[in-house]
Amino acid sequence: MNTPILIAAAWPYANSEIHVGNLAGAYLPADILARYHRLRGRRVLFVSGSDAHGTPVAVRAEAEGVSPETLYQRYHHGFLDLAGQLGLSYDLFTTTHTENHGRVAQCLFLALQQNGFLQRGRQEQWFSPSLGRFLPDRYVEGECPLCGYAGARGDQCDGCGQILDATTLRQPRCTLDGQTPVLRETEHVFLDLARLQPAVEAFLESRHHRLRPNVLRQSLGQLRSQPLRPRAITRDLEWGVAVPIEGWHGKCLYVWFEAVIGYLSATIEWAALNGTPNSWADWWCEPTAESLYLIGKDNIPFHAVVWPAQIAGAAAAFRERFDGTPDRPLNLPTDVPANEFLNLEGRKLSGSRNWAIWGLDLLSRYSPDTVRYYLAATLPESRDADWDWDGFVRRPNNDLVGTWGNAVHRVLSLAWRHSAGKTPAPGPLGGAEKELLARTQAAFGTVAAHLDAVHLRAALAEALRLASALNRYLEAQTPWARTACDHGTAATTIWTALQAVDTVNTLLAPFLPHAAERLNQYLGHDGPLFGDSETLAVADALGRHTVRRYLPGKACGCWEPRPVPAGRPLRPFEPLFAKLPPEAAEAERRRLAGGGV
Repeated sequence: MNTPILIAAAWPYANSEIHVGNLAGAYLPADILARYHRLRGRRVLFVSGSDAHGTPVAVRAEAEGVSPETLYQRYHHGFLDLAGQLGLSYDLFTTTHTENHGRVAQCLFLALQQNGFLQRGRQEQWFSPSLGRFLPDRYVEGECPLCGYAGARGDQCDGCGQILDATTLRQPRCTLDGQTPVLRETEHVFLDLARLQPAVEAFLESRHHRLRPNVLRQSLGQLRSQPLRPRAITRDLEWGVAVPIEGWHGKCLYVWFEAVIGYLSATIEWAALNGTPNSWADWWCEPTAESLYLIGKDNIPFHAVVWPAQIAGAAAAFRERFDGTPDRPLNLPTDVPANEFLNLEGRKLSGSRNWAIWGLDLLSRYSPDTVRYYLAATLPESRDADWDWDGFVRRPNNDLVGTWGNAVHRVLSLAWRHSAGKTPAPGPLGGAEKELLARTQAAFGTVAAHLDAVHLRAALAEALRLASALNRYLEAQTPWARTACDHGTAATTIWTALQAVDTVNTLLAPFLPHAAERLNQYLGHDGPLFGDSETLAVADALGRHTVRRYLPGKACGCWEPRPVPAGRPLRPFEPLFAKLPPEAAEAERRRLAGGGV
């Protein structure tokens, strides 16, 4: 099966570091899916990048006394470092501050204009007299006019999830200076979402069987109770993609409109870097291609409503403007698997209040697979989840060290003692051997079904159940007691266990890629399960920008039992995981509270 699959992870704002809530919401789930689909032999393209534009970056830069470009570059390079350490295998992690992205965003704007879905109009917008500037929606907070939530942002209410018009907020306040803003009139371009609503509703209804309940609630459910209205897609700001209308200097494309176009522009940039400039259309214009957008629940309206509206409104006009190909509209999303929030020790994560666990800081003390495992095991797929430091220590110790690592160490140690580091030749298989091998083979289908449905926690749990079954098999067969008195039976047990170890390793590989590659080598396989990544400097009209891209391995497409044949030399091994000390949890709580370790 060679289906083109686009894995699109939300673009982090380049004005703050990435914390574990961001990782659980989008980036780790996206990487798990990308790695799984690569193992299936599918044509995966996994893209994301730094959201470099918009007022949040400009205001943070001004507060620090640096240029917006300097600020975004600092955080962008931190994102690249985090991706490398954690093993986020982006085919391309780029930035919105590129010539390519600007061109693509402007092409889509002009396609919408060509199709009659843009209109000019004057709008009242919040203005800060003390700062002397118009305020973006996210820098105005107040009481939601729909549900009464006191901390609603100008663009969206976290209380009810509705997209808002900032001017309707009650008791508005500027988040920068705490003062009450005033309304002033300015001219903008509006996306006519009201006219696009039927197309969006038709899209959502066609995806009803795929979309999660939380996504349907915040998209189709709300559209039926609160119809869409035209929404401004420009802002009074110079840091961003310029509005492609003559005479509109000092205005740029609104970041919520522009940033989602990054999924498309990143694909186009990847195709150019890959030396196949037209191949981007395989993921965006082929009817059989699939696209999955991995986001947090606060991004649902923009990815399940607004972005589909932009795609539907541009239709074939984008492709005609971009490369002259007629009648090739862009694909709408196949699925938008939005996760709920990951809280911290029972409290909502807050970077501004320093109640957060920053990704790079965490990786300075713990192995990437330990972090990946705990996040994957607690993903907030259907409800908010909680990062608990006791659980962070206990679960990897029990599952990675006690269950999976223990099984691997037992089997490899037995193979080295019994047959001098080679896979032994088995005798006739008994009922226990046949049962374990049948279960390992069936697990590929069971785990695949969970991953295809983006039920990542269930897939991980199923793989670990197989590891537990392997341990029970070893306990029942006691090969360590048979190596001297019943050499043939011990050989059969060890051979069977090696086959099971290889299968469990493949099933866990999307979750634990670093350990999986090491074990893949210990088992004597020639090629890697995955490839590697490289950091690359790319030059364009806006200067140089740095990207991270994935280099595919030679052995992808191995989502099936791979024999570990008799006589194969095994390689020297070390334990896959280190046990975390029990005092680590309390040390982390002290660090979180600012008390050191």
